[in-house]
This record gives sequence, C-alpha cells and structure tokens, in this order.
Amino acid sequence: MPDVPIQIIRTASDIRHGILAARHSGKRIGLVPTMGALHEGHLSLVRAAQKVCEFVAVTIFVNPAQFGPNEDFDKYPRTIDEDLEALHELGVDVVFMPERDELYPKGFSTYVLPPAVADPLEGQYRPEHFRGVATIVLKLFNLLPADVAFFGQKDFQQCQVIRHMAEDLNVPTEIQVCPIIREPDGLAMSSRNRYLSPEDRVRAVALSQALDEAVRQVQGGTIESSAVAERMRDILLKAGVNKIDYAVVVDADTLGAIDQIDRPAVALIAVRLGSTRLIDNALLNAE
Repeated sequence: MPDVPIQIIRTASDIRHGILAARHSGKRIGLVPTMGALHEGHLSLVRAAQKVCEFVAVTIFVNPAQFGPNEDFDKYPRTIDEDLEALHELGVDVVFMPERDELYPKGFSTYVLPPAVADPLEGQYRPEHFRGVATIVLKLFNLLPADVAFFGQKDFQQCQVIRHMAEDLNVPTEIQVCPIIREPDGLAMSSRNRYLSPEDRVRAVALSQALDEAVRQVQGGTIESSAVAERMRDILLKAGVNKIDYAVVVDADTLGAIDQIDRPAVALIAVRLGSTRLIDNALLNAE
C-alpha cells in the first residue's frame, strides 16, 4: 500500500485545476468515472488506465440524473471507506467525490440529448437514463480533461452512447472500453449483485450461459439473429429467469436490428431477478 494518503477533491474548480496542472507537467491523464460500490470490474479499469497513463483520476458520484422515479437511487450501495481503501492500494493519483449540489446546483436545467443509439433496449425501459448518463459524463469530461477515459463493456449500450456523444460533440478524450470481469461461475460483476437472494444468485448465472451459447452458435455457423436470440431466451427461461426485458442480437455499432449476423454484432440481455435488474452482453462476429 502506498505511504502517501490518497488525494480527495470535492469541488469542480479544484479538480479542474489539479488535472490541468498534471497535464501541464506533461503527464498523460486517465479518467475512470464510477458511482462507487467498487468491485474488481472497476479496479480493472484503474489498472488499465495505469498501464497507459502517468496520472489516473477516479470519480465517485452516484448520479441522480440517470435514475428514474421508481429506480434504486436511494438504496444504491455506497461503500466509500472500502472504495477509498481499494483505490489507495492501487495508487490512484486523485479521487473526485463531489456533493450533489456541486454538479447539479439549484436552477440546473441543461441536459445532453443523447445520440440515437440510446433509443432502443435500455432506452425503452429506462427512458431518461441515458440523458442523465450523457450529461454527467460530458460534465466530467469538461472538469477532468483527460487523454483517455475508461469504461466497462458490461454497460455496452452506455459505452456506445458515450462514444457517439464524444464523436458528435468533438470531445478530444479517447474512449477505451475494457473487458467484462466475471465471477468464477461466469456472472458479470456488478454493484447490484449484492441485492440478489441466494436463489436468484444461482439463477443469475444463466445470463452468461445464454451468452456463451450465443457465441458458440455463431462460431458454429448460425447466422440468423432470431435463432440465436430464441436460444438465449430458452436458456434463461429454463433456469427460472422469467422476467426478461430483452434477449437480442443487434448491430454492434448502431444497436439496430439485424436479420443475419454478417457483421460485428452483440448479444444483449436484460432481466429482472426479484427487485434486481441485471444486464450482460457478448460480442459476436467481432473483427
């Protein structure tokens, strides 16, 4: 563990000053935005940043703008002490932990209209979600002008929203998407996994099993997206996962519907187990 205490900054002006100072000293800046409740998936993003950047900033902010009225903002896990200890052990250079009013002061009313890739899938089930995501991420890009920002593939549609937004709005920060980190039984790591009952935790493994089967089918020559999606749904239902928001195969760039898997595609799943909503995905036919 590093001897130097971790630097925690809570104001927008101070974090921007600190990042610009690091940039002026010639350091390559890496940014890892999080909502806290850190697990190995988040920490893998930090390690990826440290491999290519001399200065790494992590943000911890549970963004109210991306939660719908009936979602879990109030009960979203907050484990600040454990988070800071883990980041300290990794030697993170600075942690930005603003209060809500610092980023959304009284009278705040300007939001980012997300790109079209936000409309399907999550956009159908969480209609205001990506507006909140795009807004907070653009604010963080402005406050922490990094060379590279690191995001996890588990939130695949979110990554595409951010990538398209950055491209459309000429944000100079490079977007790097890092692989999904999984539990030994295949479940994608998520801060919400802790909400699962023991029975639902067992059922949750069906998500990765369904995605593994999708990969096998495509590698075996199946090209009809509907056949692959139907097989995924069968695996979920047989495991007792009955509340399926979607289990689909779509174009990996646009997330638009495809009939045949003749281009880079992605299999995406969203389900509800008890009161917990889980998402997962796997790339198909990737170049």
